[in-house]
Amino acid sequence: MKLGRLGVWYSPDKHPGPEPVAAFARTVERLGFDTLWYPESRGYESFTLAGYMLSQTTTLKIGSSIASIYARDAFTARRGMISLNDLYGGRFILGLGVSHVPMVEGIRGHVYEKPVPAMRAYLNGITKGEAGATDFPICIAALGPLMLKLAGQLTQGAVPYNTIPKHTAEAAKILGPDKWLAIEQKVTIESEPARARGLGREELSRYMVLDNYRNAWLGMGFTEADLANGGSDAFIDQIVLWGTADQVKAGLRAHFNAGATHVAIQPVHAAGDTAARDAILAALADT
Repeated sequence: MKLGRLGVWYSPDKHPGPEPVAAFARTVERLGFDTLWYPESRGYESFTLAGYMLSQTTTLKIGSSIASIYARDAFTARRGMISLNDLYGGRFILGLGVSHVPMVEGIRGHVYEKPVPAMRAYLNGITKGEAGATDFPICIAALGPLMLKLAGQLTQGAVPYNTIPKHTAEAAKILGPDKWLAIEQKVTIESEPARARGLGREELSRYMVLDNYRNAWLGMGFTEADLANGGSDAFIDQIVLWGTADQVKAGLRAHFNAGATHVAIQPVHAAGDTAARDAILAALADT
């Protein structure tokens, strides 16, 4: 499977209900984006949701970003991936991740294992005894160097989340040539600094309490002070791009210049403002 240049990342929990989910998928397809990525939803099971969005579109790829390895066993993930691609013309990408301790232990009641060994075992379970496994459209959420190396060894590539071009450049070197490096980047078309940063802080608040992301940000060169009190201006400005469409496009191109093969745009907007969401995507579709 070939991954195109631009995608969209968006949570179905922001527009609950089947018709809004379908309408948004059709909008993303109409605007010419290659792939729509979505997380594990609080409302819909991941593979069921993928099948529904695939059924509502004709050319758009649908990618999980991510499906938790703790949500279904490797055999089920393999059969689900193969089934969706057989039924919908080879348009499903299985993005996998190790999730976070609160979701794994607090919500699912599993034991959170060491991330890299757990992911390696899961990937081996998916590919075991399956012809053509090297071509499976699988990628993994990878931030640290060991997980990125694993992505390059056992999958089509990586789908890093909440990163900056500096990390993209380092990830590209670790992954090696001919691998997907599909970056998620939050954006808002807003030129008033206080409003733009306020939207960014609200969007990032759920991630600021998760150790995986905090440790990754510290590894990118941010400080504890940058991560305090909702995030410093310098931190917010890099994790959530804002400004005019041209200014945001320049920030997106910085990822490509650093080695990204695909950038998934996540529109950041006021809660429920779907018009702003769609306007952001329309303004950036030709990046």
